[in-house]
Order: sequence, then C-alpha cells, then structure tokens
Amino acid sequence: MKFGVFYEHQIPRPWDAESEHRQFKNALEQVELADKLGYDFAWCTEHHFMEEYSHASAPEVFLAAASQRTKNIRLGHGIVQLTTNHPARVAERVSTLDLVSDGRVELGLGEGGSTTELHPFDRKFRDKRAIWDEALQVLIPMLKDSPEGIEWHGEFFDFPLRAVLPKPLQKPHPPLWVACSQYETIERAGELGLGALGFQFLSSEAAVAWVNAYYKAYTTKLRPLADYQTNPNIAMVSALMCADTDEEAQRRADGWSFFQFALIYYNKSGPVAPGTVNLWEEYLVWRESPKGQVYAPGLIGTPETIIEQLEAFDRAHVDQVILLNQAGKNTHEDICESLELFAKEVMPEFHAREPIHQEWKRRVIAGEIELEDIDTAPFKPATTQTPTSRL
Repeated sequence: MKFGVFYEHQIPRPWDAESEHRQFKNALEQVELADKLGYDFAWCTEHHFMEEYSHASAPEVFLAAASQRTKNIRLGHGIVQLTTNHPARVAERVSTLDLVSDGRVELGLGEGGSTTELHPFDRKFRDKRAIWDEALQVLIPMLKDSPEGIEWHGEFFDFPLRAVLPKPLQKPHPPLWVACSQYETIERAGELGLGALGFQFLSSEAAVAWVNAYYKAYTTKLRPLADYQTNPNIAMVSALMCADTDEEAQRRADGWSFFQFALIYYNKSGPVAPGTVNLWEEYLVWRESPKGQVYAPGLIGTPETIIEQLEAFDRAHVDQVILLNQAGKNTHEDICESLELFAKEVMPEFHAREPIHQEWKRRVIAGEIELEDIDTAPFKPATTQTPTSRL
C-alpha cells in the first residue's frame, strides 16, 4: 500500500490577516517533510467560493511551489475541475507543472460538486457529467504529442485548430484519476480505466465490495472515453492523526470531521452569501447531533491502533491511502509530529508489502484471479452530488 498527503486548505473562522498566508506556508513545509519521510504522493484539490471548507482554488500554483521543495514525492491534482476549466488551459498548466517537477504529476479530474462552484462559471449542475465526458475527450489529444495540432467541435466546446503547448514530460501523459465523491462512481472509474479517488469506506466489508467492483469493471467492462493510457488504481482519503496515545490523537484531531460537514453543507445549501455563515460554529452544533456522530472513524490513534485499522484496507487491496492531515483546526506542529510518527512506525510495514500487492493486481488484470461478485447496494450512501436529469 502507498500513502499520500491531502490538502483542501481548510481555514475555519475566525480569520486574521495572516490566516491564508500561514496555511499555505505551513502546508508547503508539511509536503517538504512528507517527501523527506518517504511518503509517495501529495494531493491538492480544486474548489471555488467555499469559505472555510477549501481555499484551494489554484492547486497548480501550490503544487508548483511544492515541486521546488521536494525531490521524489508525486504531485497530485486531486482534482482539476474539467467543468470550470477549459481543456486547453488544463493541458497547458498540467504540462508546465509536469516539466518543472521533472515528471511527477498525477492528474485527477472531477466535475465539481455544487451550484456554488459551477454556476459562476456559466455551467449548469445538471450538465456537469456530460461536460466532464466531453472535456476529457478534448483534453487527451491536447496532452499528447500532436504535430498536426488539435481541433474540436462539440456540444460544450468549440475549439479551432491550434497547437497546444507545452507538452508534459511524462509520455503519453501523466497518470489519470477521477474523483469518486459518491461511491457508485468507483465502478464507473474502473470502466473508464481511470484511477479512483474516493473517501474512506465505512467498513472493511464496504472496502472489499468496492475494490472488487472496481477491478471487475476494469477487467470485464473497460470502455475508455478517449485514447489514453489506463491507470488501474483505487485510492481512498482518510483522516490521520498519529500520536503516542489514542487519547492524545483524538484530542489533536478534534474537529477533523469539519471536512465532511462543510462539504455536505455546500452541496445541500446551495450558494451562500459571503460572510453570512460561520461554518465552524455551525459545525460545532452539527457534530453533537445524531447525524454528526455518523462518519468514517479515520486513522486516529497510536501506531498500533492505526496499523490494525489499515490491515483491513490492505486485505481489501486498496492501492493507496491518502491521509487528510490538515482538517478543521489541526495545528501545524501536531500534523508534522503525526507525519513523522506514522512514517517511522506504520508506513514501512505496508510499503514492504507493495510487491505482494502489485503481484495480486497483475494476476487480477491478467485474469488469473477471478474476484467475487459482491452486491454494492448496501454500501451506497445517499448523495446530493449526482444530477438526476439534464432537463
């Protein structure tokens, strides 16, 4: 199993004049530390207009800065919104980042989750899946070597013949992933041949069911939307706080589920007038409610506790665990100590098992192992992120 760190750049109120500056500088120090400690990936998402929840509106700038402070860690757009960015601009920015990072980019692609983000860019929520599908088809030839240039005339994009420059260092393009913020898109990711970026499964049974569904879709129903190199991988995001005692870890991670609350809030509430809601105060009320008590537990505890939790996901053959360190009001000092302790006491054991996992995956893809069919219906939580109609 591989491990990444993940940034939404959450900045709950109250703010001061240095809040955003401090957050970005601390995050860069954390990524630099993660690189030195041997973590595999650093992911940064893209969101717009979501106060407190995510101030990560320009991930390519953050990742470019991180690329100059690191040597080995892979740099993940987790994700680029294909709905609110023109494919040509995505190709240009991602290729530039791949060049300045010496070919370390992982390209995650997503739709955007709410009207708050989509409508200001003149994109309708009901059209987001169709826009994403077409944008991917436009993007791929823009990333690949194409001396004859690229043009496209479709429903959402009308692009005259142009040479899109520069091209990425990685050929034919950086590894491709898709956001799976609702579980049913995990199976679709397998069908499309894209790496799946999802949230922590609520149980080991759910993990097995969805991993099986993903790899069965990849091996039996593969239907790429364009001529891209497939990337069979399934990753999940989980909170992390590793400390010397379970009690200390819980104390240091107190409020991490603000991540879940704020995302649900923006998806359900629609556009929020700037400055009219204190999400952190709303969260403190929510987390005492019955709904606030139901969330994935996260990897929070001593190294021994976390190893026990990770064993279930290792058995389910999850490829990567992306660690949400910066959530709620976690402090920079606690995050760094957690990264160091996890890297020392937890990560080596699972890194050592990576060849075994890769051999399992090779045999699955080659058809030497037939995965069990498991009904995923019991593991489909309700979502407000999928449009029901384009009408």
